[in-house]
Amino acid sequence: MQVFIVGAGPGDPELITVKGQKLLQTADVIIYAGSLVNPALLALAKQGAKIYNSASMTLPEVIETIEQAVKIGAMVVRLHTGDPSIYGAIQEQMDELKRRQIEYTVIPGVSSFLATAAALKQEYTLPGISQTVIITRNEGRTPVPEKEKLASLAAHGATMCIFLSVHMLDDVVKELIAGGYDSTTPIAIVQKASWPEEKIIRATLATIVEELKDQDITRTAMIVVSRCLDTDYELSRLYAPEFSHMYRDAK
Repeated sequence: MQVFIVGAGPGDPELITVKGQKLLQTADVIIYAGSLVNPALLALAKQGAKIYNSASMTLPEVIETIEQAVKIGAMVVRLHTGDPSIYGAIQEQMDELKRRQIEYTVIPGVSSFLATAAALKQEYTLPGISQTVIITRNEGRTPVPEKEKLASLAAHGATMCIFLSVHMLDDVVKELIAGGYDSTTPIAIVQKASWPEEKIIRATLATIVEELKDQDITRTAMIVVSRCLDTDYELSRLYAPEFSHMYRDAK
């Protein structure tokens, strides 16, 4: 195997997986998503490795670079931010590699929505509050299916993690309230979760737009909306003394 699509994690260089780190250290060619991947990860590259920033490349250029490397027996790491399966635009790359009969392996990574939960010190799935996490984005230049617009998804009242939408926050809030969230619903915005410059803003749907006005947060931020952010909840039955399961008898 010569080609590896690797999740770089959310930003902290230590949050790449051990497997991803080892591949990065041995790669002959590294193509990284320069607009999002922490450049500190490139310090792991071995001496002499060829490094390409895909932010300035087209899909044909990325695939051509991979194909030429494979032809000379080089090992390639295609480094994507977070986990590559979420808004990573990797399907089109994988399909093109298949078409050219180039074998590849995908190495998962820690997604920014998980790093955001860690930054907030928050469990997204609280008993009696929310048992569902919706990962989505607001419609912008990239359209979303009609049934997946924010207003439609908001009807579930579940925990929602919204990518790539903080620059449209006013529209996001309007859609969420129109879909069913009460204006008092807690919301958190985390910019650059796990980075040294991580920033957290907490508010409600009614107040978040005003709260964010002077914060200079326009990208690389996750929006989380859920009652789990500020509410009482039922304790998990997993650790209840009277609850028995295959590992413990009820007391």
